[in-house]
Amino acid sequence: MLGTAMATYRNQDLAEAFDELAELTILDEGDPQSFRVRAYENAARAIAGADVEAATLTLAQLQKLEGIGKSGATKVRELVDTGCMAKLEELRLKHPLEVRALAKLPGIGPKTVTKLRAEANVHSIDDLRAAIAAQKIRTIKGLSAKTEAKFAQVIAELDAQGVIGRTPISVALPLARRLVEQLRQVPGVEHVSYAGSLRRFRETVGDIDLLVAATDPAAVMETFVGFPQVDRVLVRGETKTSLLTRRGTQIDLRVVAAHQIGAAQLYFTGSKAHNVALRQRALSRGWTLNEYALAELDGGKVIASETEEAIYAALGLAFVPPTLREGAGEIEAAERGQLPAPFGAVNGDFHVHTTTSGDGQSTLDEMVEAALARGYRVLAITDHAEGTVSGAPREAFELQHARIVAWREKLGDRLLLLHGAELNIGPNGELDYDAEFRARFDFCVASVHDHMDLPREQQTARIVRAMQDPAVRSIGHLSARMIGARPGIDLDYDAIVEAAAQTGTALEVNGALPRLDLSEEALRRAAKHDVKLLFTSDAHHVDELGNVAHAATYAARAWVDPARVLNTGDPARLLEWLKSKSS
Repeated sequence: MLGTAMATYRNQDLAEAFDELAELTILDEGDPQSFRVRAYENAARAIAGADVEAATLTLAQLQKLEGIGKSGATKVRELVDTGCMAKLEELRLKHPLEVRALAKLPGIGPKTVTKLRAEANVHSIDDLRAAIAAQKIRTIKGLSAKTEAKFAQVIAELDAQGVIGRTPISVALPLARRLVEQLRQVPGVEHVSYAGSLRRFRETVGDIDLLVAATDPAAVMETFVGFPQVDRVLVRGETKTSLLTRRGTQIDLRVVAAHQIGAAQLYFTGSKAHNVALRQRALSRGWTLNEYALAELDGGKVIASETEEAIYAALGLAFVPPTLREGAGEIEAAERGQLPAPFGAVNGDFHVHTTTSGDGQSTLDEMVEAALARGYRVLAITDHAEGTVSGAPREAFELQHARIVAWREKLGDRLLLLHGAELNIGPNGELDYDAEFRARFDFCVASVHDHMDLPREQQTARIVRAMQDPAVRSIGHLSARMIGARPGIDLDYDAIVEAAAQTGTALEVNGALPRLDLSEEALRRAAKHDVKLLFTSDAHHVDELGNVAHAATYAARAWVDPARVLNTGDPARLLEWLKSKSS
């Protein structure tokens, strides 16, 4: 394992170390609510939210941060000073990446993982596949043939999504962004960006591709292999280095000359189908296109290489945004000048949680101030209703309403502040509270949070019934999926979008990276009906309000028409929709 004593630990690095420690402790102890687990989770939150770099603090100063005790502070100093945390290394050896991947399968908790390892020699998802095929699971005390069938179903569903063995975007994108920022600090670096399927905003990635233009490639590589996230170096060369992170994600770094960065971005972003179409187009003109340049076949004269825009223009094409480069007709559309129009600026958010919800981390005041800073015209505060674990009782909403009224007096016409709630949709479509109480809210988003295994007809019927309630203005995270961890519920999407169109209920595109829900499939189905969409953040902290940008980027992959999105562009359209809902 590569030593990281010389690494610079930022707060996010330290927070991730404690998150990993909590995850491994759950596996080790079998109790997600143990004292140690809660202590590690509290330390992670405290460090992530600190307004000072924890690595610069003394042991005594660390203990003054709310949520960090003496043990946590000691572990911070141990990691910063030595590049190693003994307890974390011990648990990593005891519970390798393959075991952690097994533990993340839906319905397989830490105690079951322990039992599978001890009694069936199952230490990975592949081991579990073999054990299921040999009908060994049903022979383990406490498990059964029904359990075995459930495990098989979970694996089949995740296989169908193509997510097993891949890194979810919720892990890959924040990691890539941090690495880009760190590499920009290296002397001589002129450009840094990520490419590959991550730049195309795929839900999961096989690896992360980083591209750097620099005058001193050796310095870039030395910095890269010394990052705190590194577990081991796979390949190291003058212009390419590949490594594996502590969480099992492979990262490939390539260094090119500054004048080649456009060609490199185009080539390594892909997709393969898109690149093949561009190369064929270049060949038809007597040119060649590769990761270095668009150039003449005879003589090699460079036609374009510094920017992607220049290469597309030379090929007679409008610039194709990375999200569309999937070989799905984008080349032809670019030639005709008929690529989808870009979305306008987001002017409001309709799925936001505060500390009134049990899982909210920012106050109402903080959320309102952050919305003002973003230039929003509308903000709906939608804390969890009583039907969820973190939901609030009526009394809490009544107190919140009084505070919102007070805020409205201060805001004037700067921001339309709506008092809302996120209602839970029960198995038969029932909603939280009674109809009279629901009617008091200005805006309700209704979402599925439980009963994920119901058959398609019942899942569809519960959502349709919720949309028929006059208090419900939108449906949140329609499939209730968690990318890479939990498949979405089984739905008849055509019936859903038809009901949404009939009732005037908007469907949200949830920008929280673990969700990105509506899925691409649902977005494409919605395009066939007169369904309105809302880009939302599902923010639980002010820093997460930016999730709306993820929603927009993801929707672009599905060629969503901007006219269908209520909270981008002209705010008058949004305000008009808020006034009424058809029944």
